[in-house]
Amino acid sequence: MDDPEAQEVRRLLEGVRARYGYDFCDYAEASIRRRVVSRLEPEGVPDVSRLAERVLRDPECFERLLLALAVHSTSMFRDPGFFRVLRDQVVALLGTWPHARIWDAGCSTGEELHSLAIVLEEEGLLDRCRIYATDLDEKVLRGARRGVIPLADMRTNTANYLEAGGKRDFSSYYSAQEDHVVLDPRLRRSVIFAPHNLVSDGSFNEFHLILCRNVMIYFNRALQDRVHRLIFASLARLGVLALGRCESLRFTPHEADYEMMSEAERVYRKVRE
Repeated sequence: MDDPEAQEVRRLLEGVRARYGYDFCDYAEASIRRRVVSRLEPEGVPDVSRLAERVLRDPECFERLLLALAVHSTSMFRDPGFFRVLRDQVVALLGTWPHARIWDAGCSTGEELHSLAIVLEEEGLLDRCRIYATDLDEKVLRGARRGVIPLADMRTNTANYLEAGGKRDFSSYYSAQEDHVVLDPRLRRSVIFAPHNLVSDGSFNEFHLILCRNVMIYFNRALQDRVHRLIFASLARLGVLALGRCESLRFTPHEADYEMMSEAERVYRKVRE
């Protein structure tokens, strides 16, 4: 990052880290730069330097920037094939423990979390699980706690649910209210919501399943390695790790410590301590 705008982006990120404690300095450079620049027009500023001045002075401006930097692109039963693997292979493994702990790392607005809860409910395992849903952005966590998603997304969500092997009428899991739906609060009865930053926070429990899907594609290699070490330390022996389809354990510090469960859906089982 050696051109003037890139240097301004770096200074902005360093200022955010010092002022607010959020560290985006090791996110993939091209992606983070694109998201920073996307805030210029909405904030009515001509360049990144002016944006930095406003962000560091105005916490509400920072909150808007945070929503842009922390990507929250998601849907229910995104990648239905993954949820089929979860239902057909992973649930049986979770059932071998008297009580299973699950970490949904980077849960965003909660679509993946509720999809996971639906699978566990349909397979009779939800009450034997404790799900820890974390994200660095407390604002999106508040949305996940409420279980509110746009009504316009439900056609896609329903199609995904059916393709993922859903066993019930999907509409039984939510109630429609004007332009949004509210997901059944009973799906959250085994869920603990908490802020957690993969960049700076440590391990906080031992888990039998960790979902960290479509998160590390936004990190540079050094930060990816840091997160993989954190996940490895947090995963029980014979526990399961789920990554996104564009992510992989290849060339990571713990590549040899897992066995493949599903190559297509990037699901792995920890076999070494």
